[in-house]
Amino acid sequence: MAGPNWRTIGVPSGVLATPETWIVELPVPTGRVEFHGERLPLTYANFYLTNLSVLVPVYGTREDAAALEILGPLFPGRDVIGLPARALITGGGAFHCVTQQQPAGRLWRTS
Repeated sequence: MAGPNWRTIGVPSGVLATPETWIVELPVPTGRVEFHGERLPLTYANFYLTNLSVLVPVYGTREDAAALEILGPLFPGRDVIGLPARALITGGGAFHCVTQQQPAGRLWRTS
């Protein structure tokens, strides 16, 4: 784990020793993508699991193929599918984020 962000996440040393826990290093997509002056959080970790597949955000960068190759063996029996996510990431997330629960109740509008 020699990536530039490895020290930043500060994983306790004992975590890597447990057989139940895997930490897999994914590449970071190259290039800076901004929306309204804000840097967007490009990541391959925002994938979504279905019964038969893993939908992985890709960004048209040279790291896309490597990320798919790394994730493939982690999900036996599922097709790992890279789908373009540059437009979706402008909302601050990708496939996993947009599939999260919405609370029931009244929708409030601010304008």
